[in-house]
Amino acid sequence: MTVRKAAVAGQFYPASAEEIRRMFDYFNEMLEKSIRDPEMLKTKTRAVIVPHAGYIYSGFTANVAHRLLGNGGVKRVVVIGPSHRVYLTGTSVSEFDLYETPLGDLPIDKTLASEIIRKFGMGFAPQAHAEHSTEVQMPFIKTYLPDARVVEMVYGDESPANLAPVIEWLMQDPQTGVVISTDLSHYYDLQTAKRLDSVCLDAVSTLNPARLHEGCEACGKIGVEAMLIAARNLGLEPLILDYRTSADASGDESQVVGYMSAAFV
Repeated sequence: MTVRKAAVAGQFYPASAEEIRRMFDYFNEMLEKSIRDPEMLKTKTRAVIVPHAGYIYSGFTANVAHRLLGNGGVKRVVVIGPSHRVYLTGTSVSEFDLYETPLGDLPIDKTLASEIIRKFGMGFAPQAHAEHSTEVQMPFIKTYLPDARVVEMVYGDESPANLAPVIEWLMQDPQTGVVISTDLSHYYDLQTAKRLDSVCLDAVSTLNPARLHEGCEACGKIGVEAMLIAARNLGLEPLILDYRTSADASGDESQVVGYMSAAFV
């Protein structure tokens, strides 16, 4: 049995299961106290956009989306994120057997992974999978969909036009969910970040892929654009769930990173 070992536990998120559960409980307590429309928490979705920074910065934002994904009750989740550590041409689809998390291992859906590779001409580059953009999603999936299988897809130099048909094909199965991982602008002052991030938020809320190219600086823009193309073709409606920056946690407004989460219903 081959295992995709947790590469950033203890860095981006706690290495302790108890600490992770405590954080998630705190995020949900905050959410339930602050939400204007409690009915939103009953939303069922099979496709979300989430951030991938350390949990102290973007965990709340990611948690909202993963909680709604959990309402969908899917049996497998495909997590798609950009490569930050390894130069990659195209997209790598993990063919390990298990995905390690502090909350317990997640089984990888190798049948689905192999089918994606074969059907869409992708490959498996093991060195690309020590990737935090996808890994930080796994404890959320283990929490809200404890019996799900996962597939990890990490892309580098890739075209949204190549990824969109994969998402559309995956979404045809009512038991499959899709998670698109991205942060927004990086290291601008707060007001500049909000201006740039508003372009990303507008593109998502209007399902307008072209708008992303008018100033959105999301690191996972390729995946977001692919999701917007697929959502338009599938007749899905976007729902912005949360937006904030690292300044909300750190208090430092001089160099911030933007985070958003969204669901498609």
